Amino acid sequence: MVENWTLLKTYKIKPLSPATNRKDCCRERLNGAEIRIGNSLNDHGNSNPRCAVISSITAGSSDTFTCNGMEGRYVNIVIPGRAEYLTLCEVEVTGQPSGNPAPAGPDLNIAKGGNVVQSSLGWNGVPERAIDGNRASIYGQDSCTHTQNDVKPWWRLDLLKTFKINTVTITNRKDCCHDRINGAEIRIGNSLNDNGNDNPRCAVISSIAAGSSNTFTCNGMEGRYVNIVIPGRQEYLTLCEVEVTGLNTDDSIEYVCG
Repeated sequence: MVENWTLLKTYKIKPLSPATNRKDCCRERLNGAEIRIGNSLNDHGNSNPRCAVISSITAGSSDTFTCNGMEGRYVNIVIPGRAEYLTLCEVEVTGQPSGNPAPAGPDLNIAKGGNVVQSSLGWNGVPERAIDGNRASIYGQDSCTHTQNDVKPWWRLDLLKTFKINTVTITNRKDCCHDRINGAEIRIGNSLNDNGNDNPRCAVISSIAAGSSNTFTCNGMEGRYVNIVIPGRQEYLTLCEVEVTGLNTDDSIEYVCG
């Protein structure tokens, strides 16, 4: 008997933690099962390299098996060599994507995969320009955002899932008006109250020199939304690049038996 899961892309597998056995009966059925990890579907994936053999798991208990960074898209649990029932009450897999580009990590800019909006649009300065991967800071280079002269102007990045945010790096405009950013706040969280501007504050931007990029440390604040807002006055908001680093809070993949 075999259970096979597809992770949809190749991962470097960290500990499989834990595998949970059935409690009410039949705990010994799992004895001798093998965990196999790889990218092949030969024999339904059961010919992939072996991570571990499950000698036994106590009834209702969870055991952890270390796979030492084995790479694979498929995780199989198979009982070889005999006719048997296979029951799994929980399997949790941790790992990180492998291959090129580099695996997600604390230094990877996660902003480029998000969605962006801002309080208004001025001079064709669409909000997407702040996550185009280009720190060009002269407005005529078409890489900076621009709002109208709003009361409390804001720009919001939706990362699409919750991350632990390490840093936010902001590049300021060079050709004029670099002081407009003074007093802006970086806010991070999961709420859309007040367009996301009510979320906890990571930092206040006292100033950023013309054309420069400043990095603000957010110490693992959790949130799906990253806002940059200028509170308390009427102002234009222009951002020439916003880069965010952080880790996905959902760092495990869980499979639950039915």
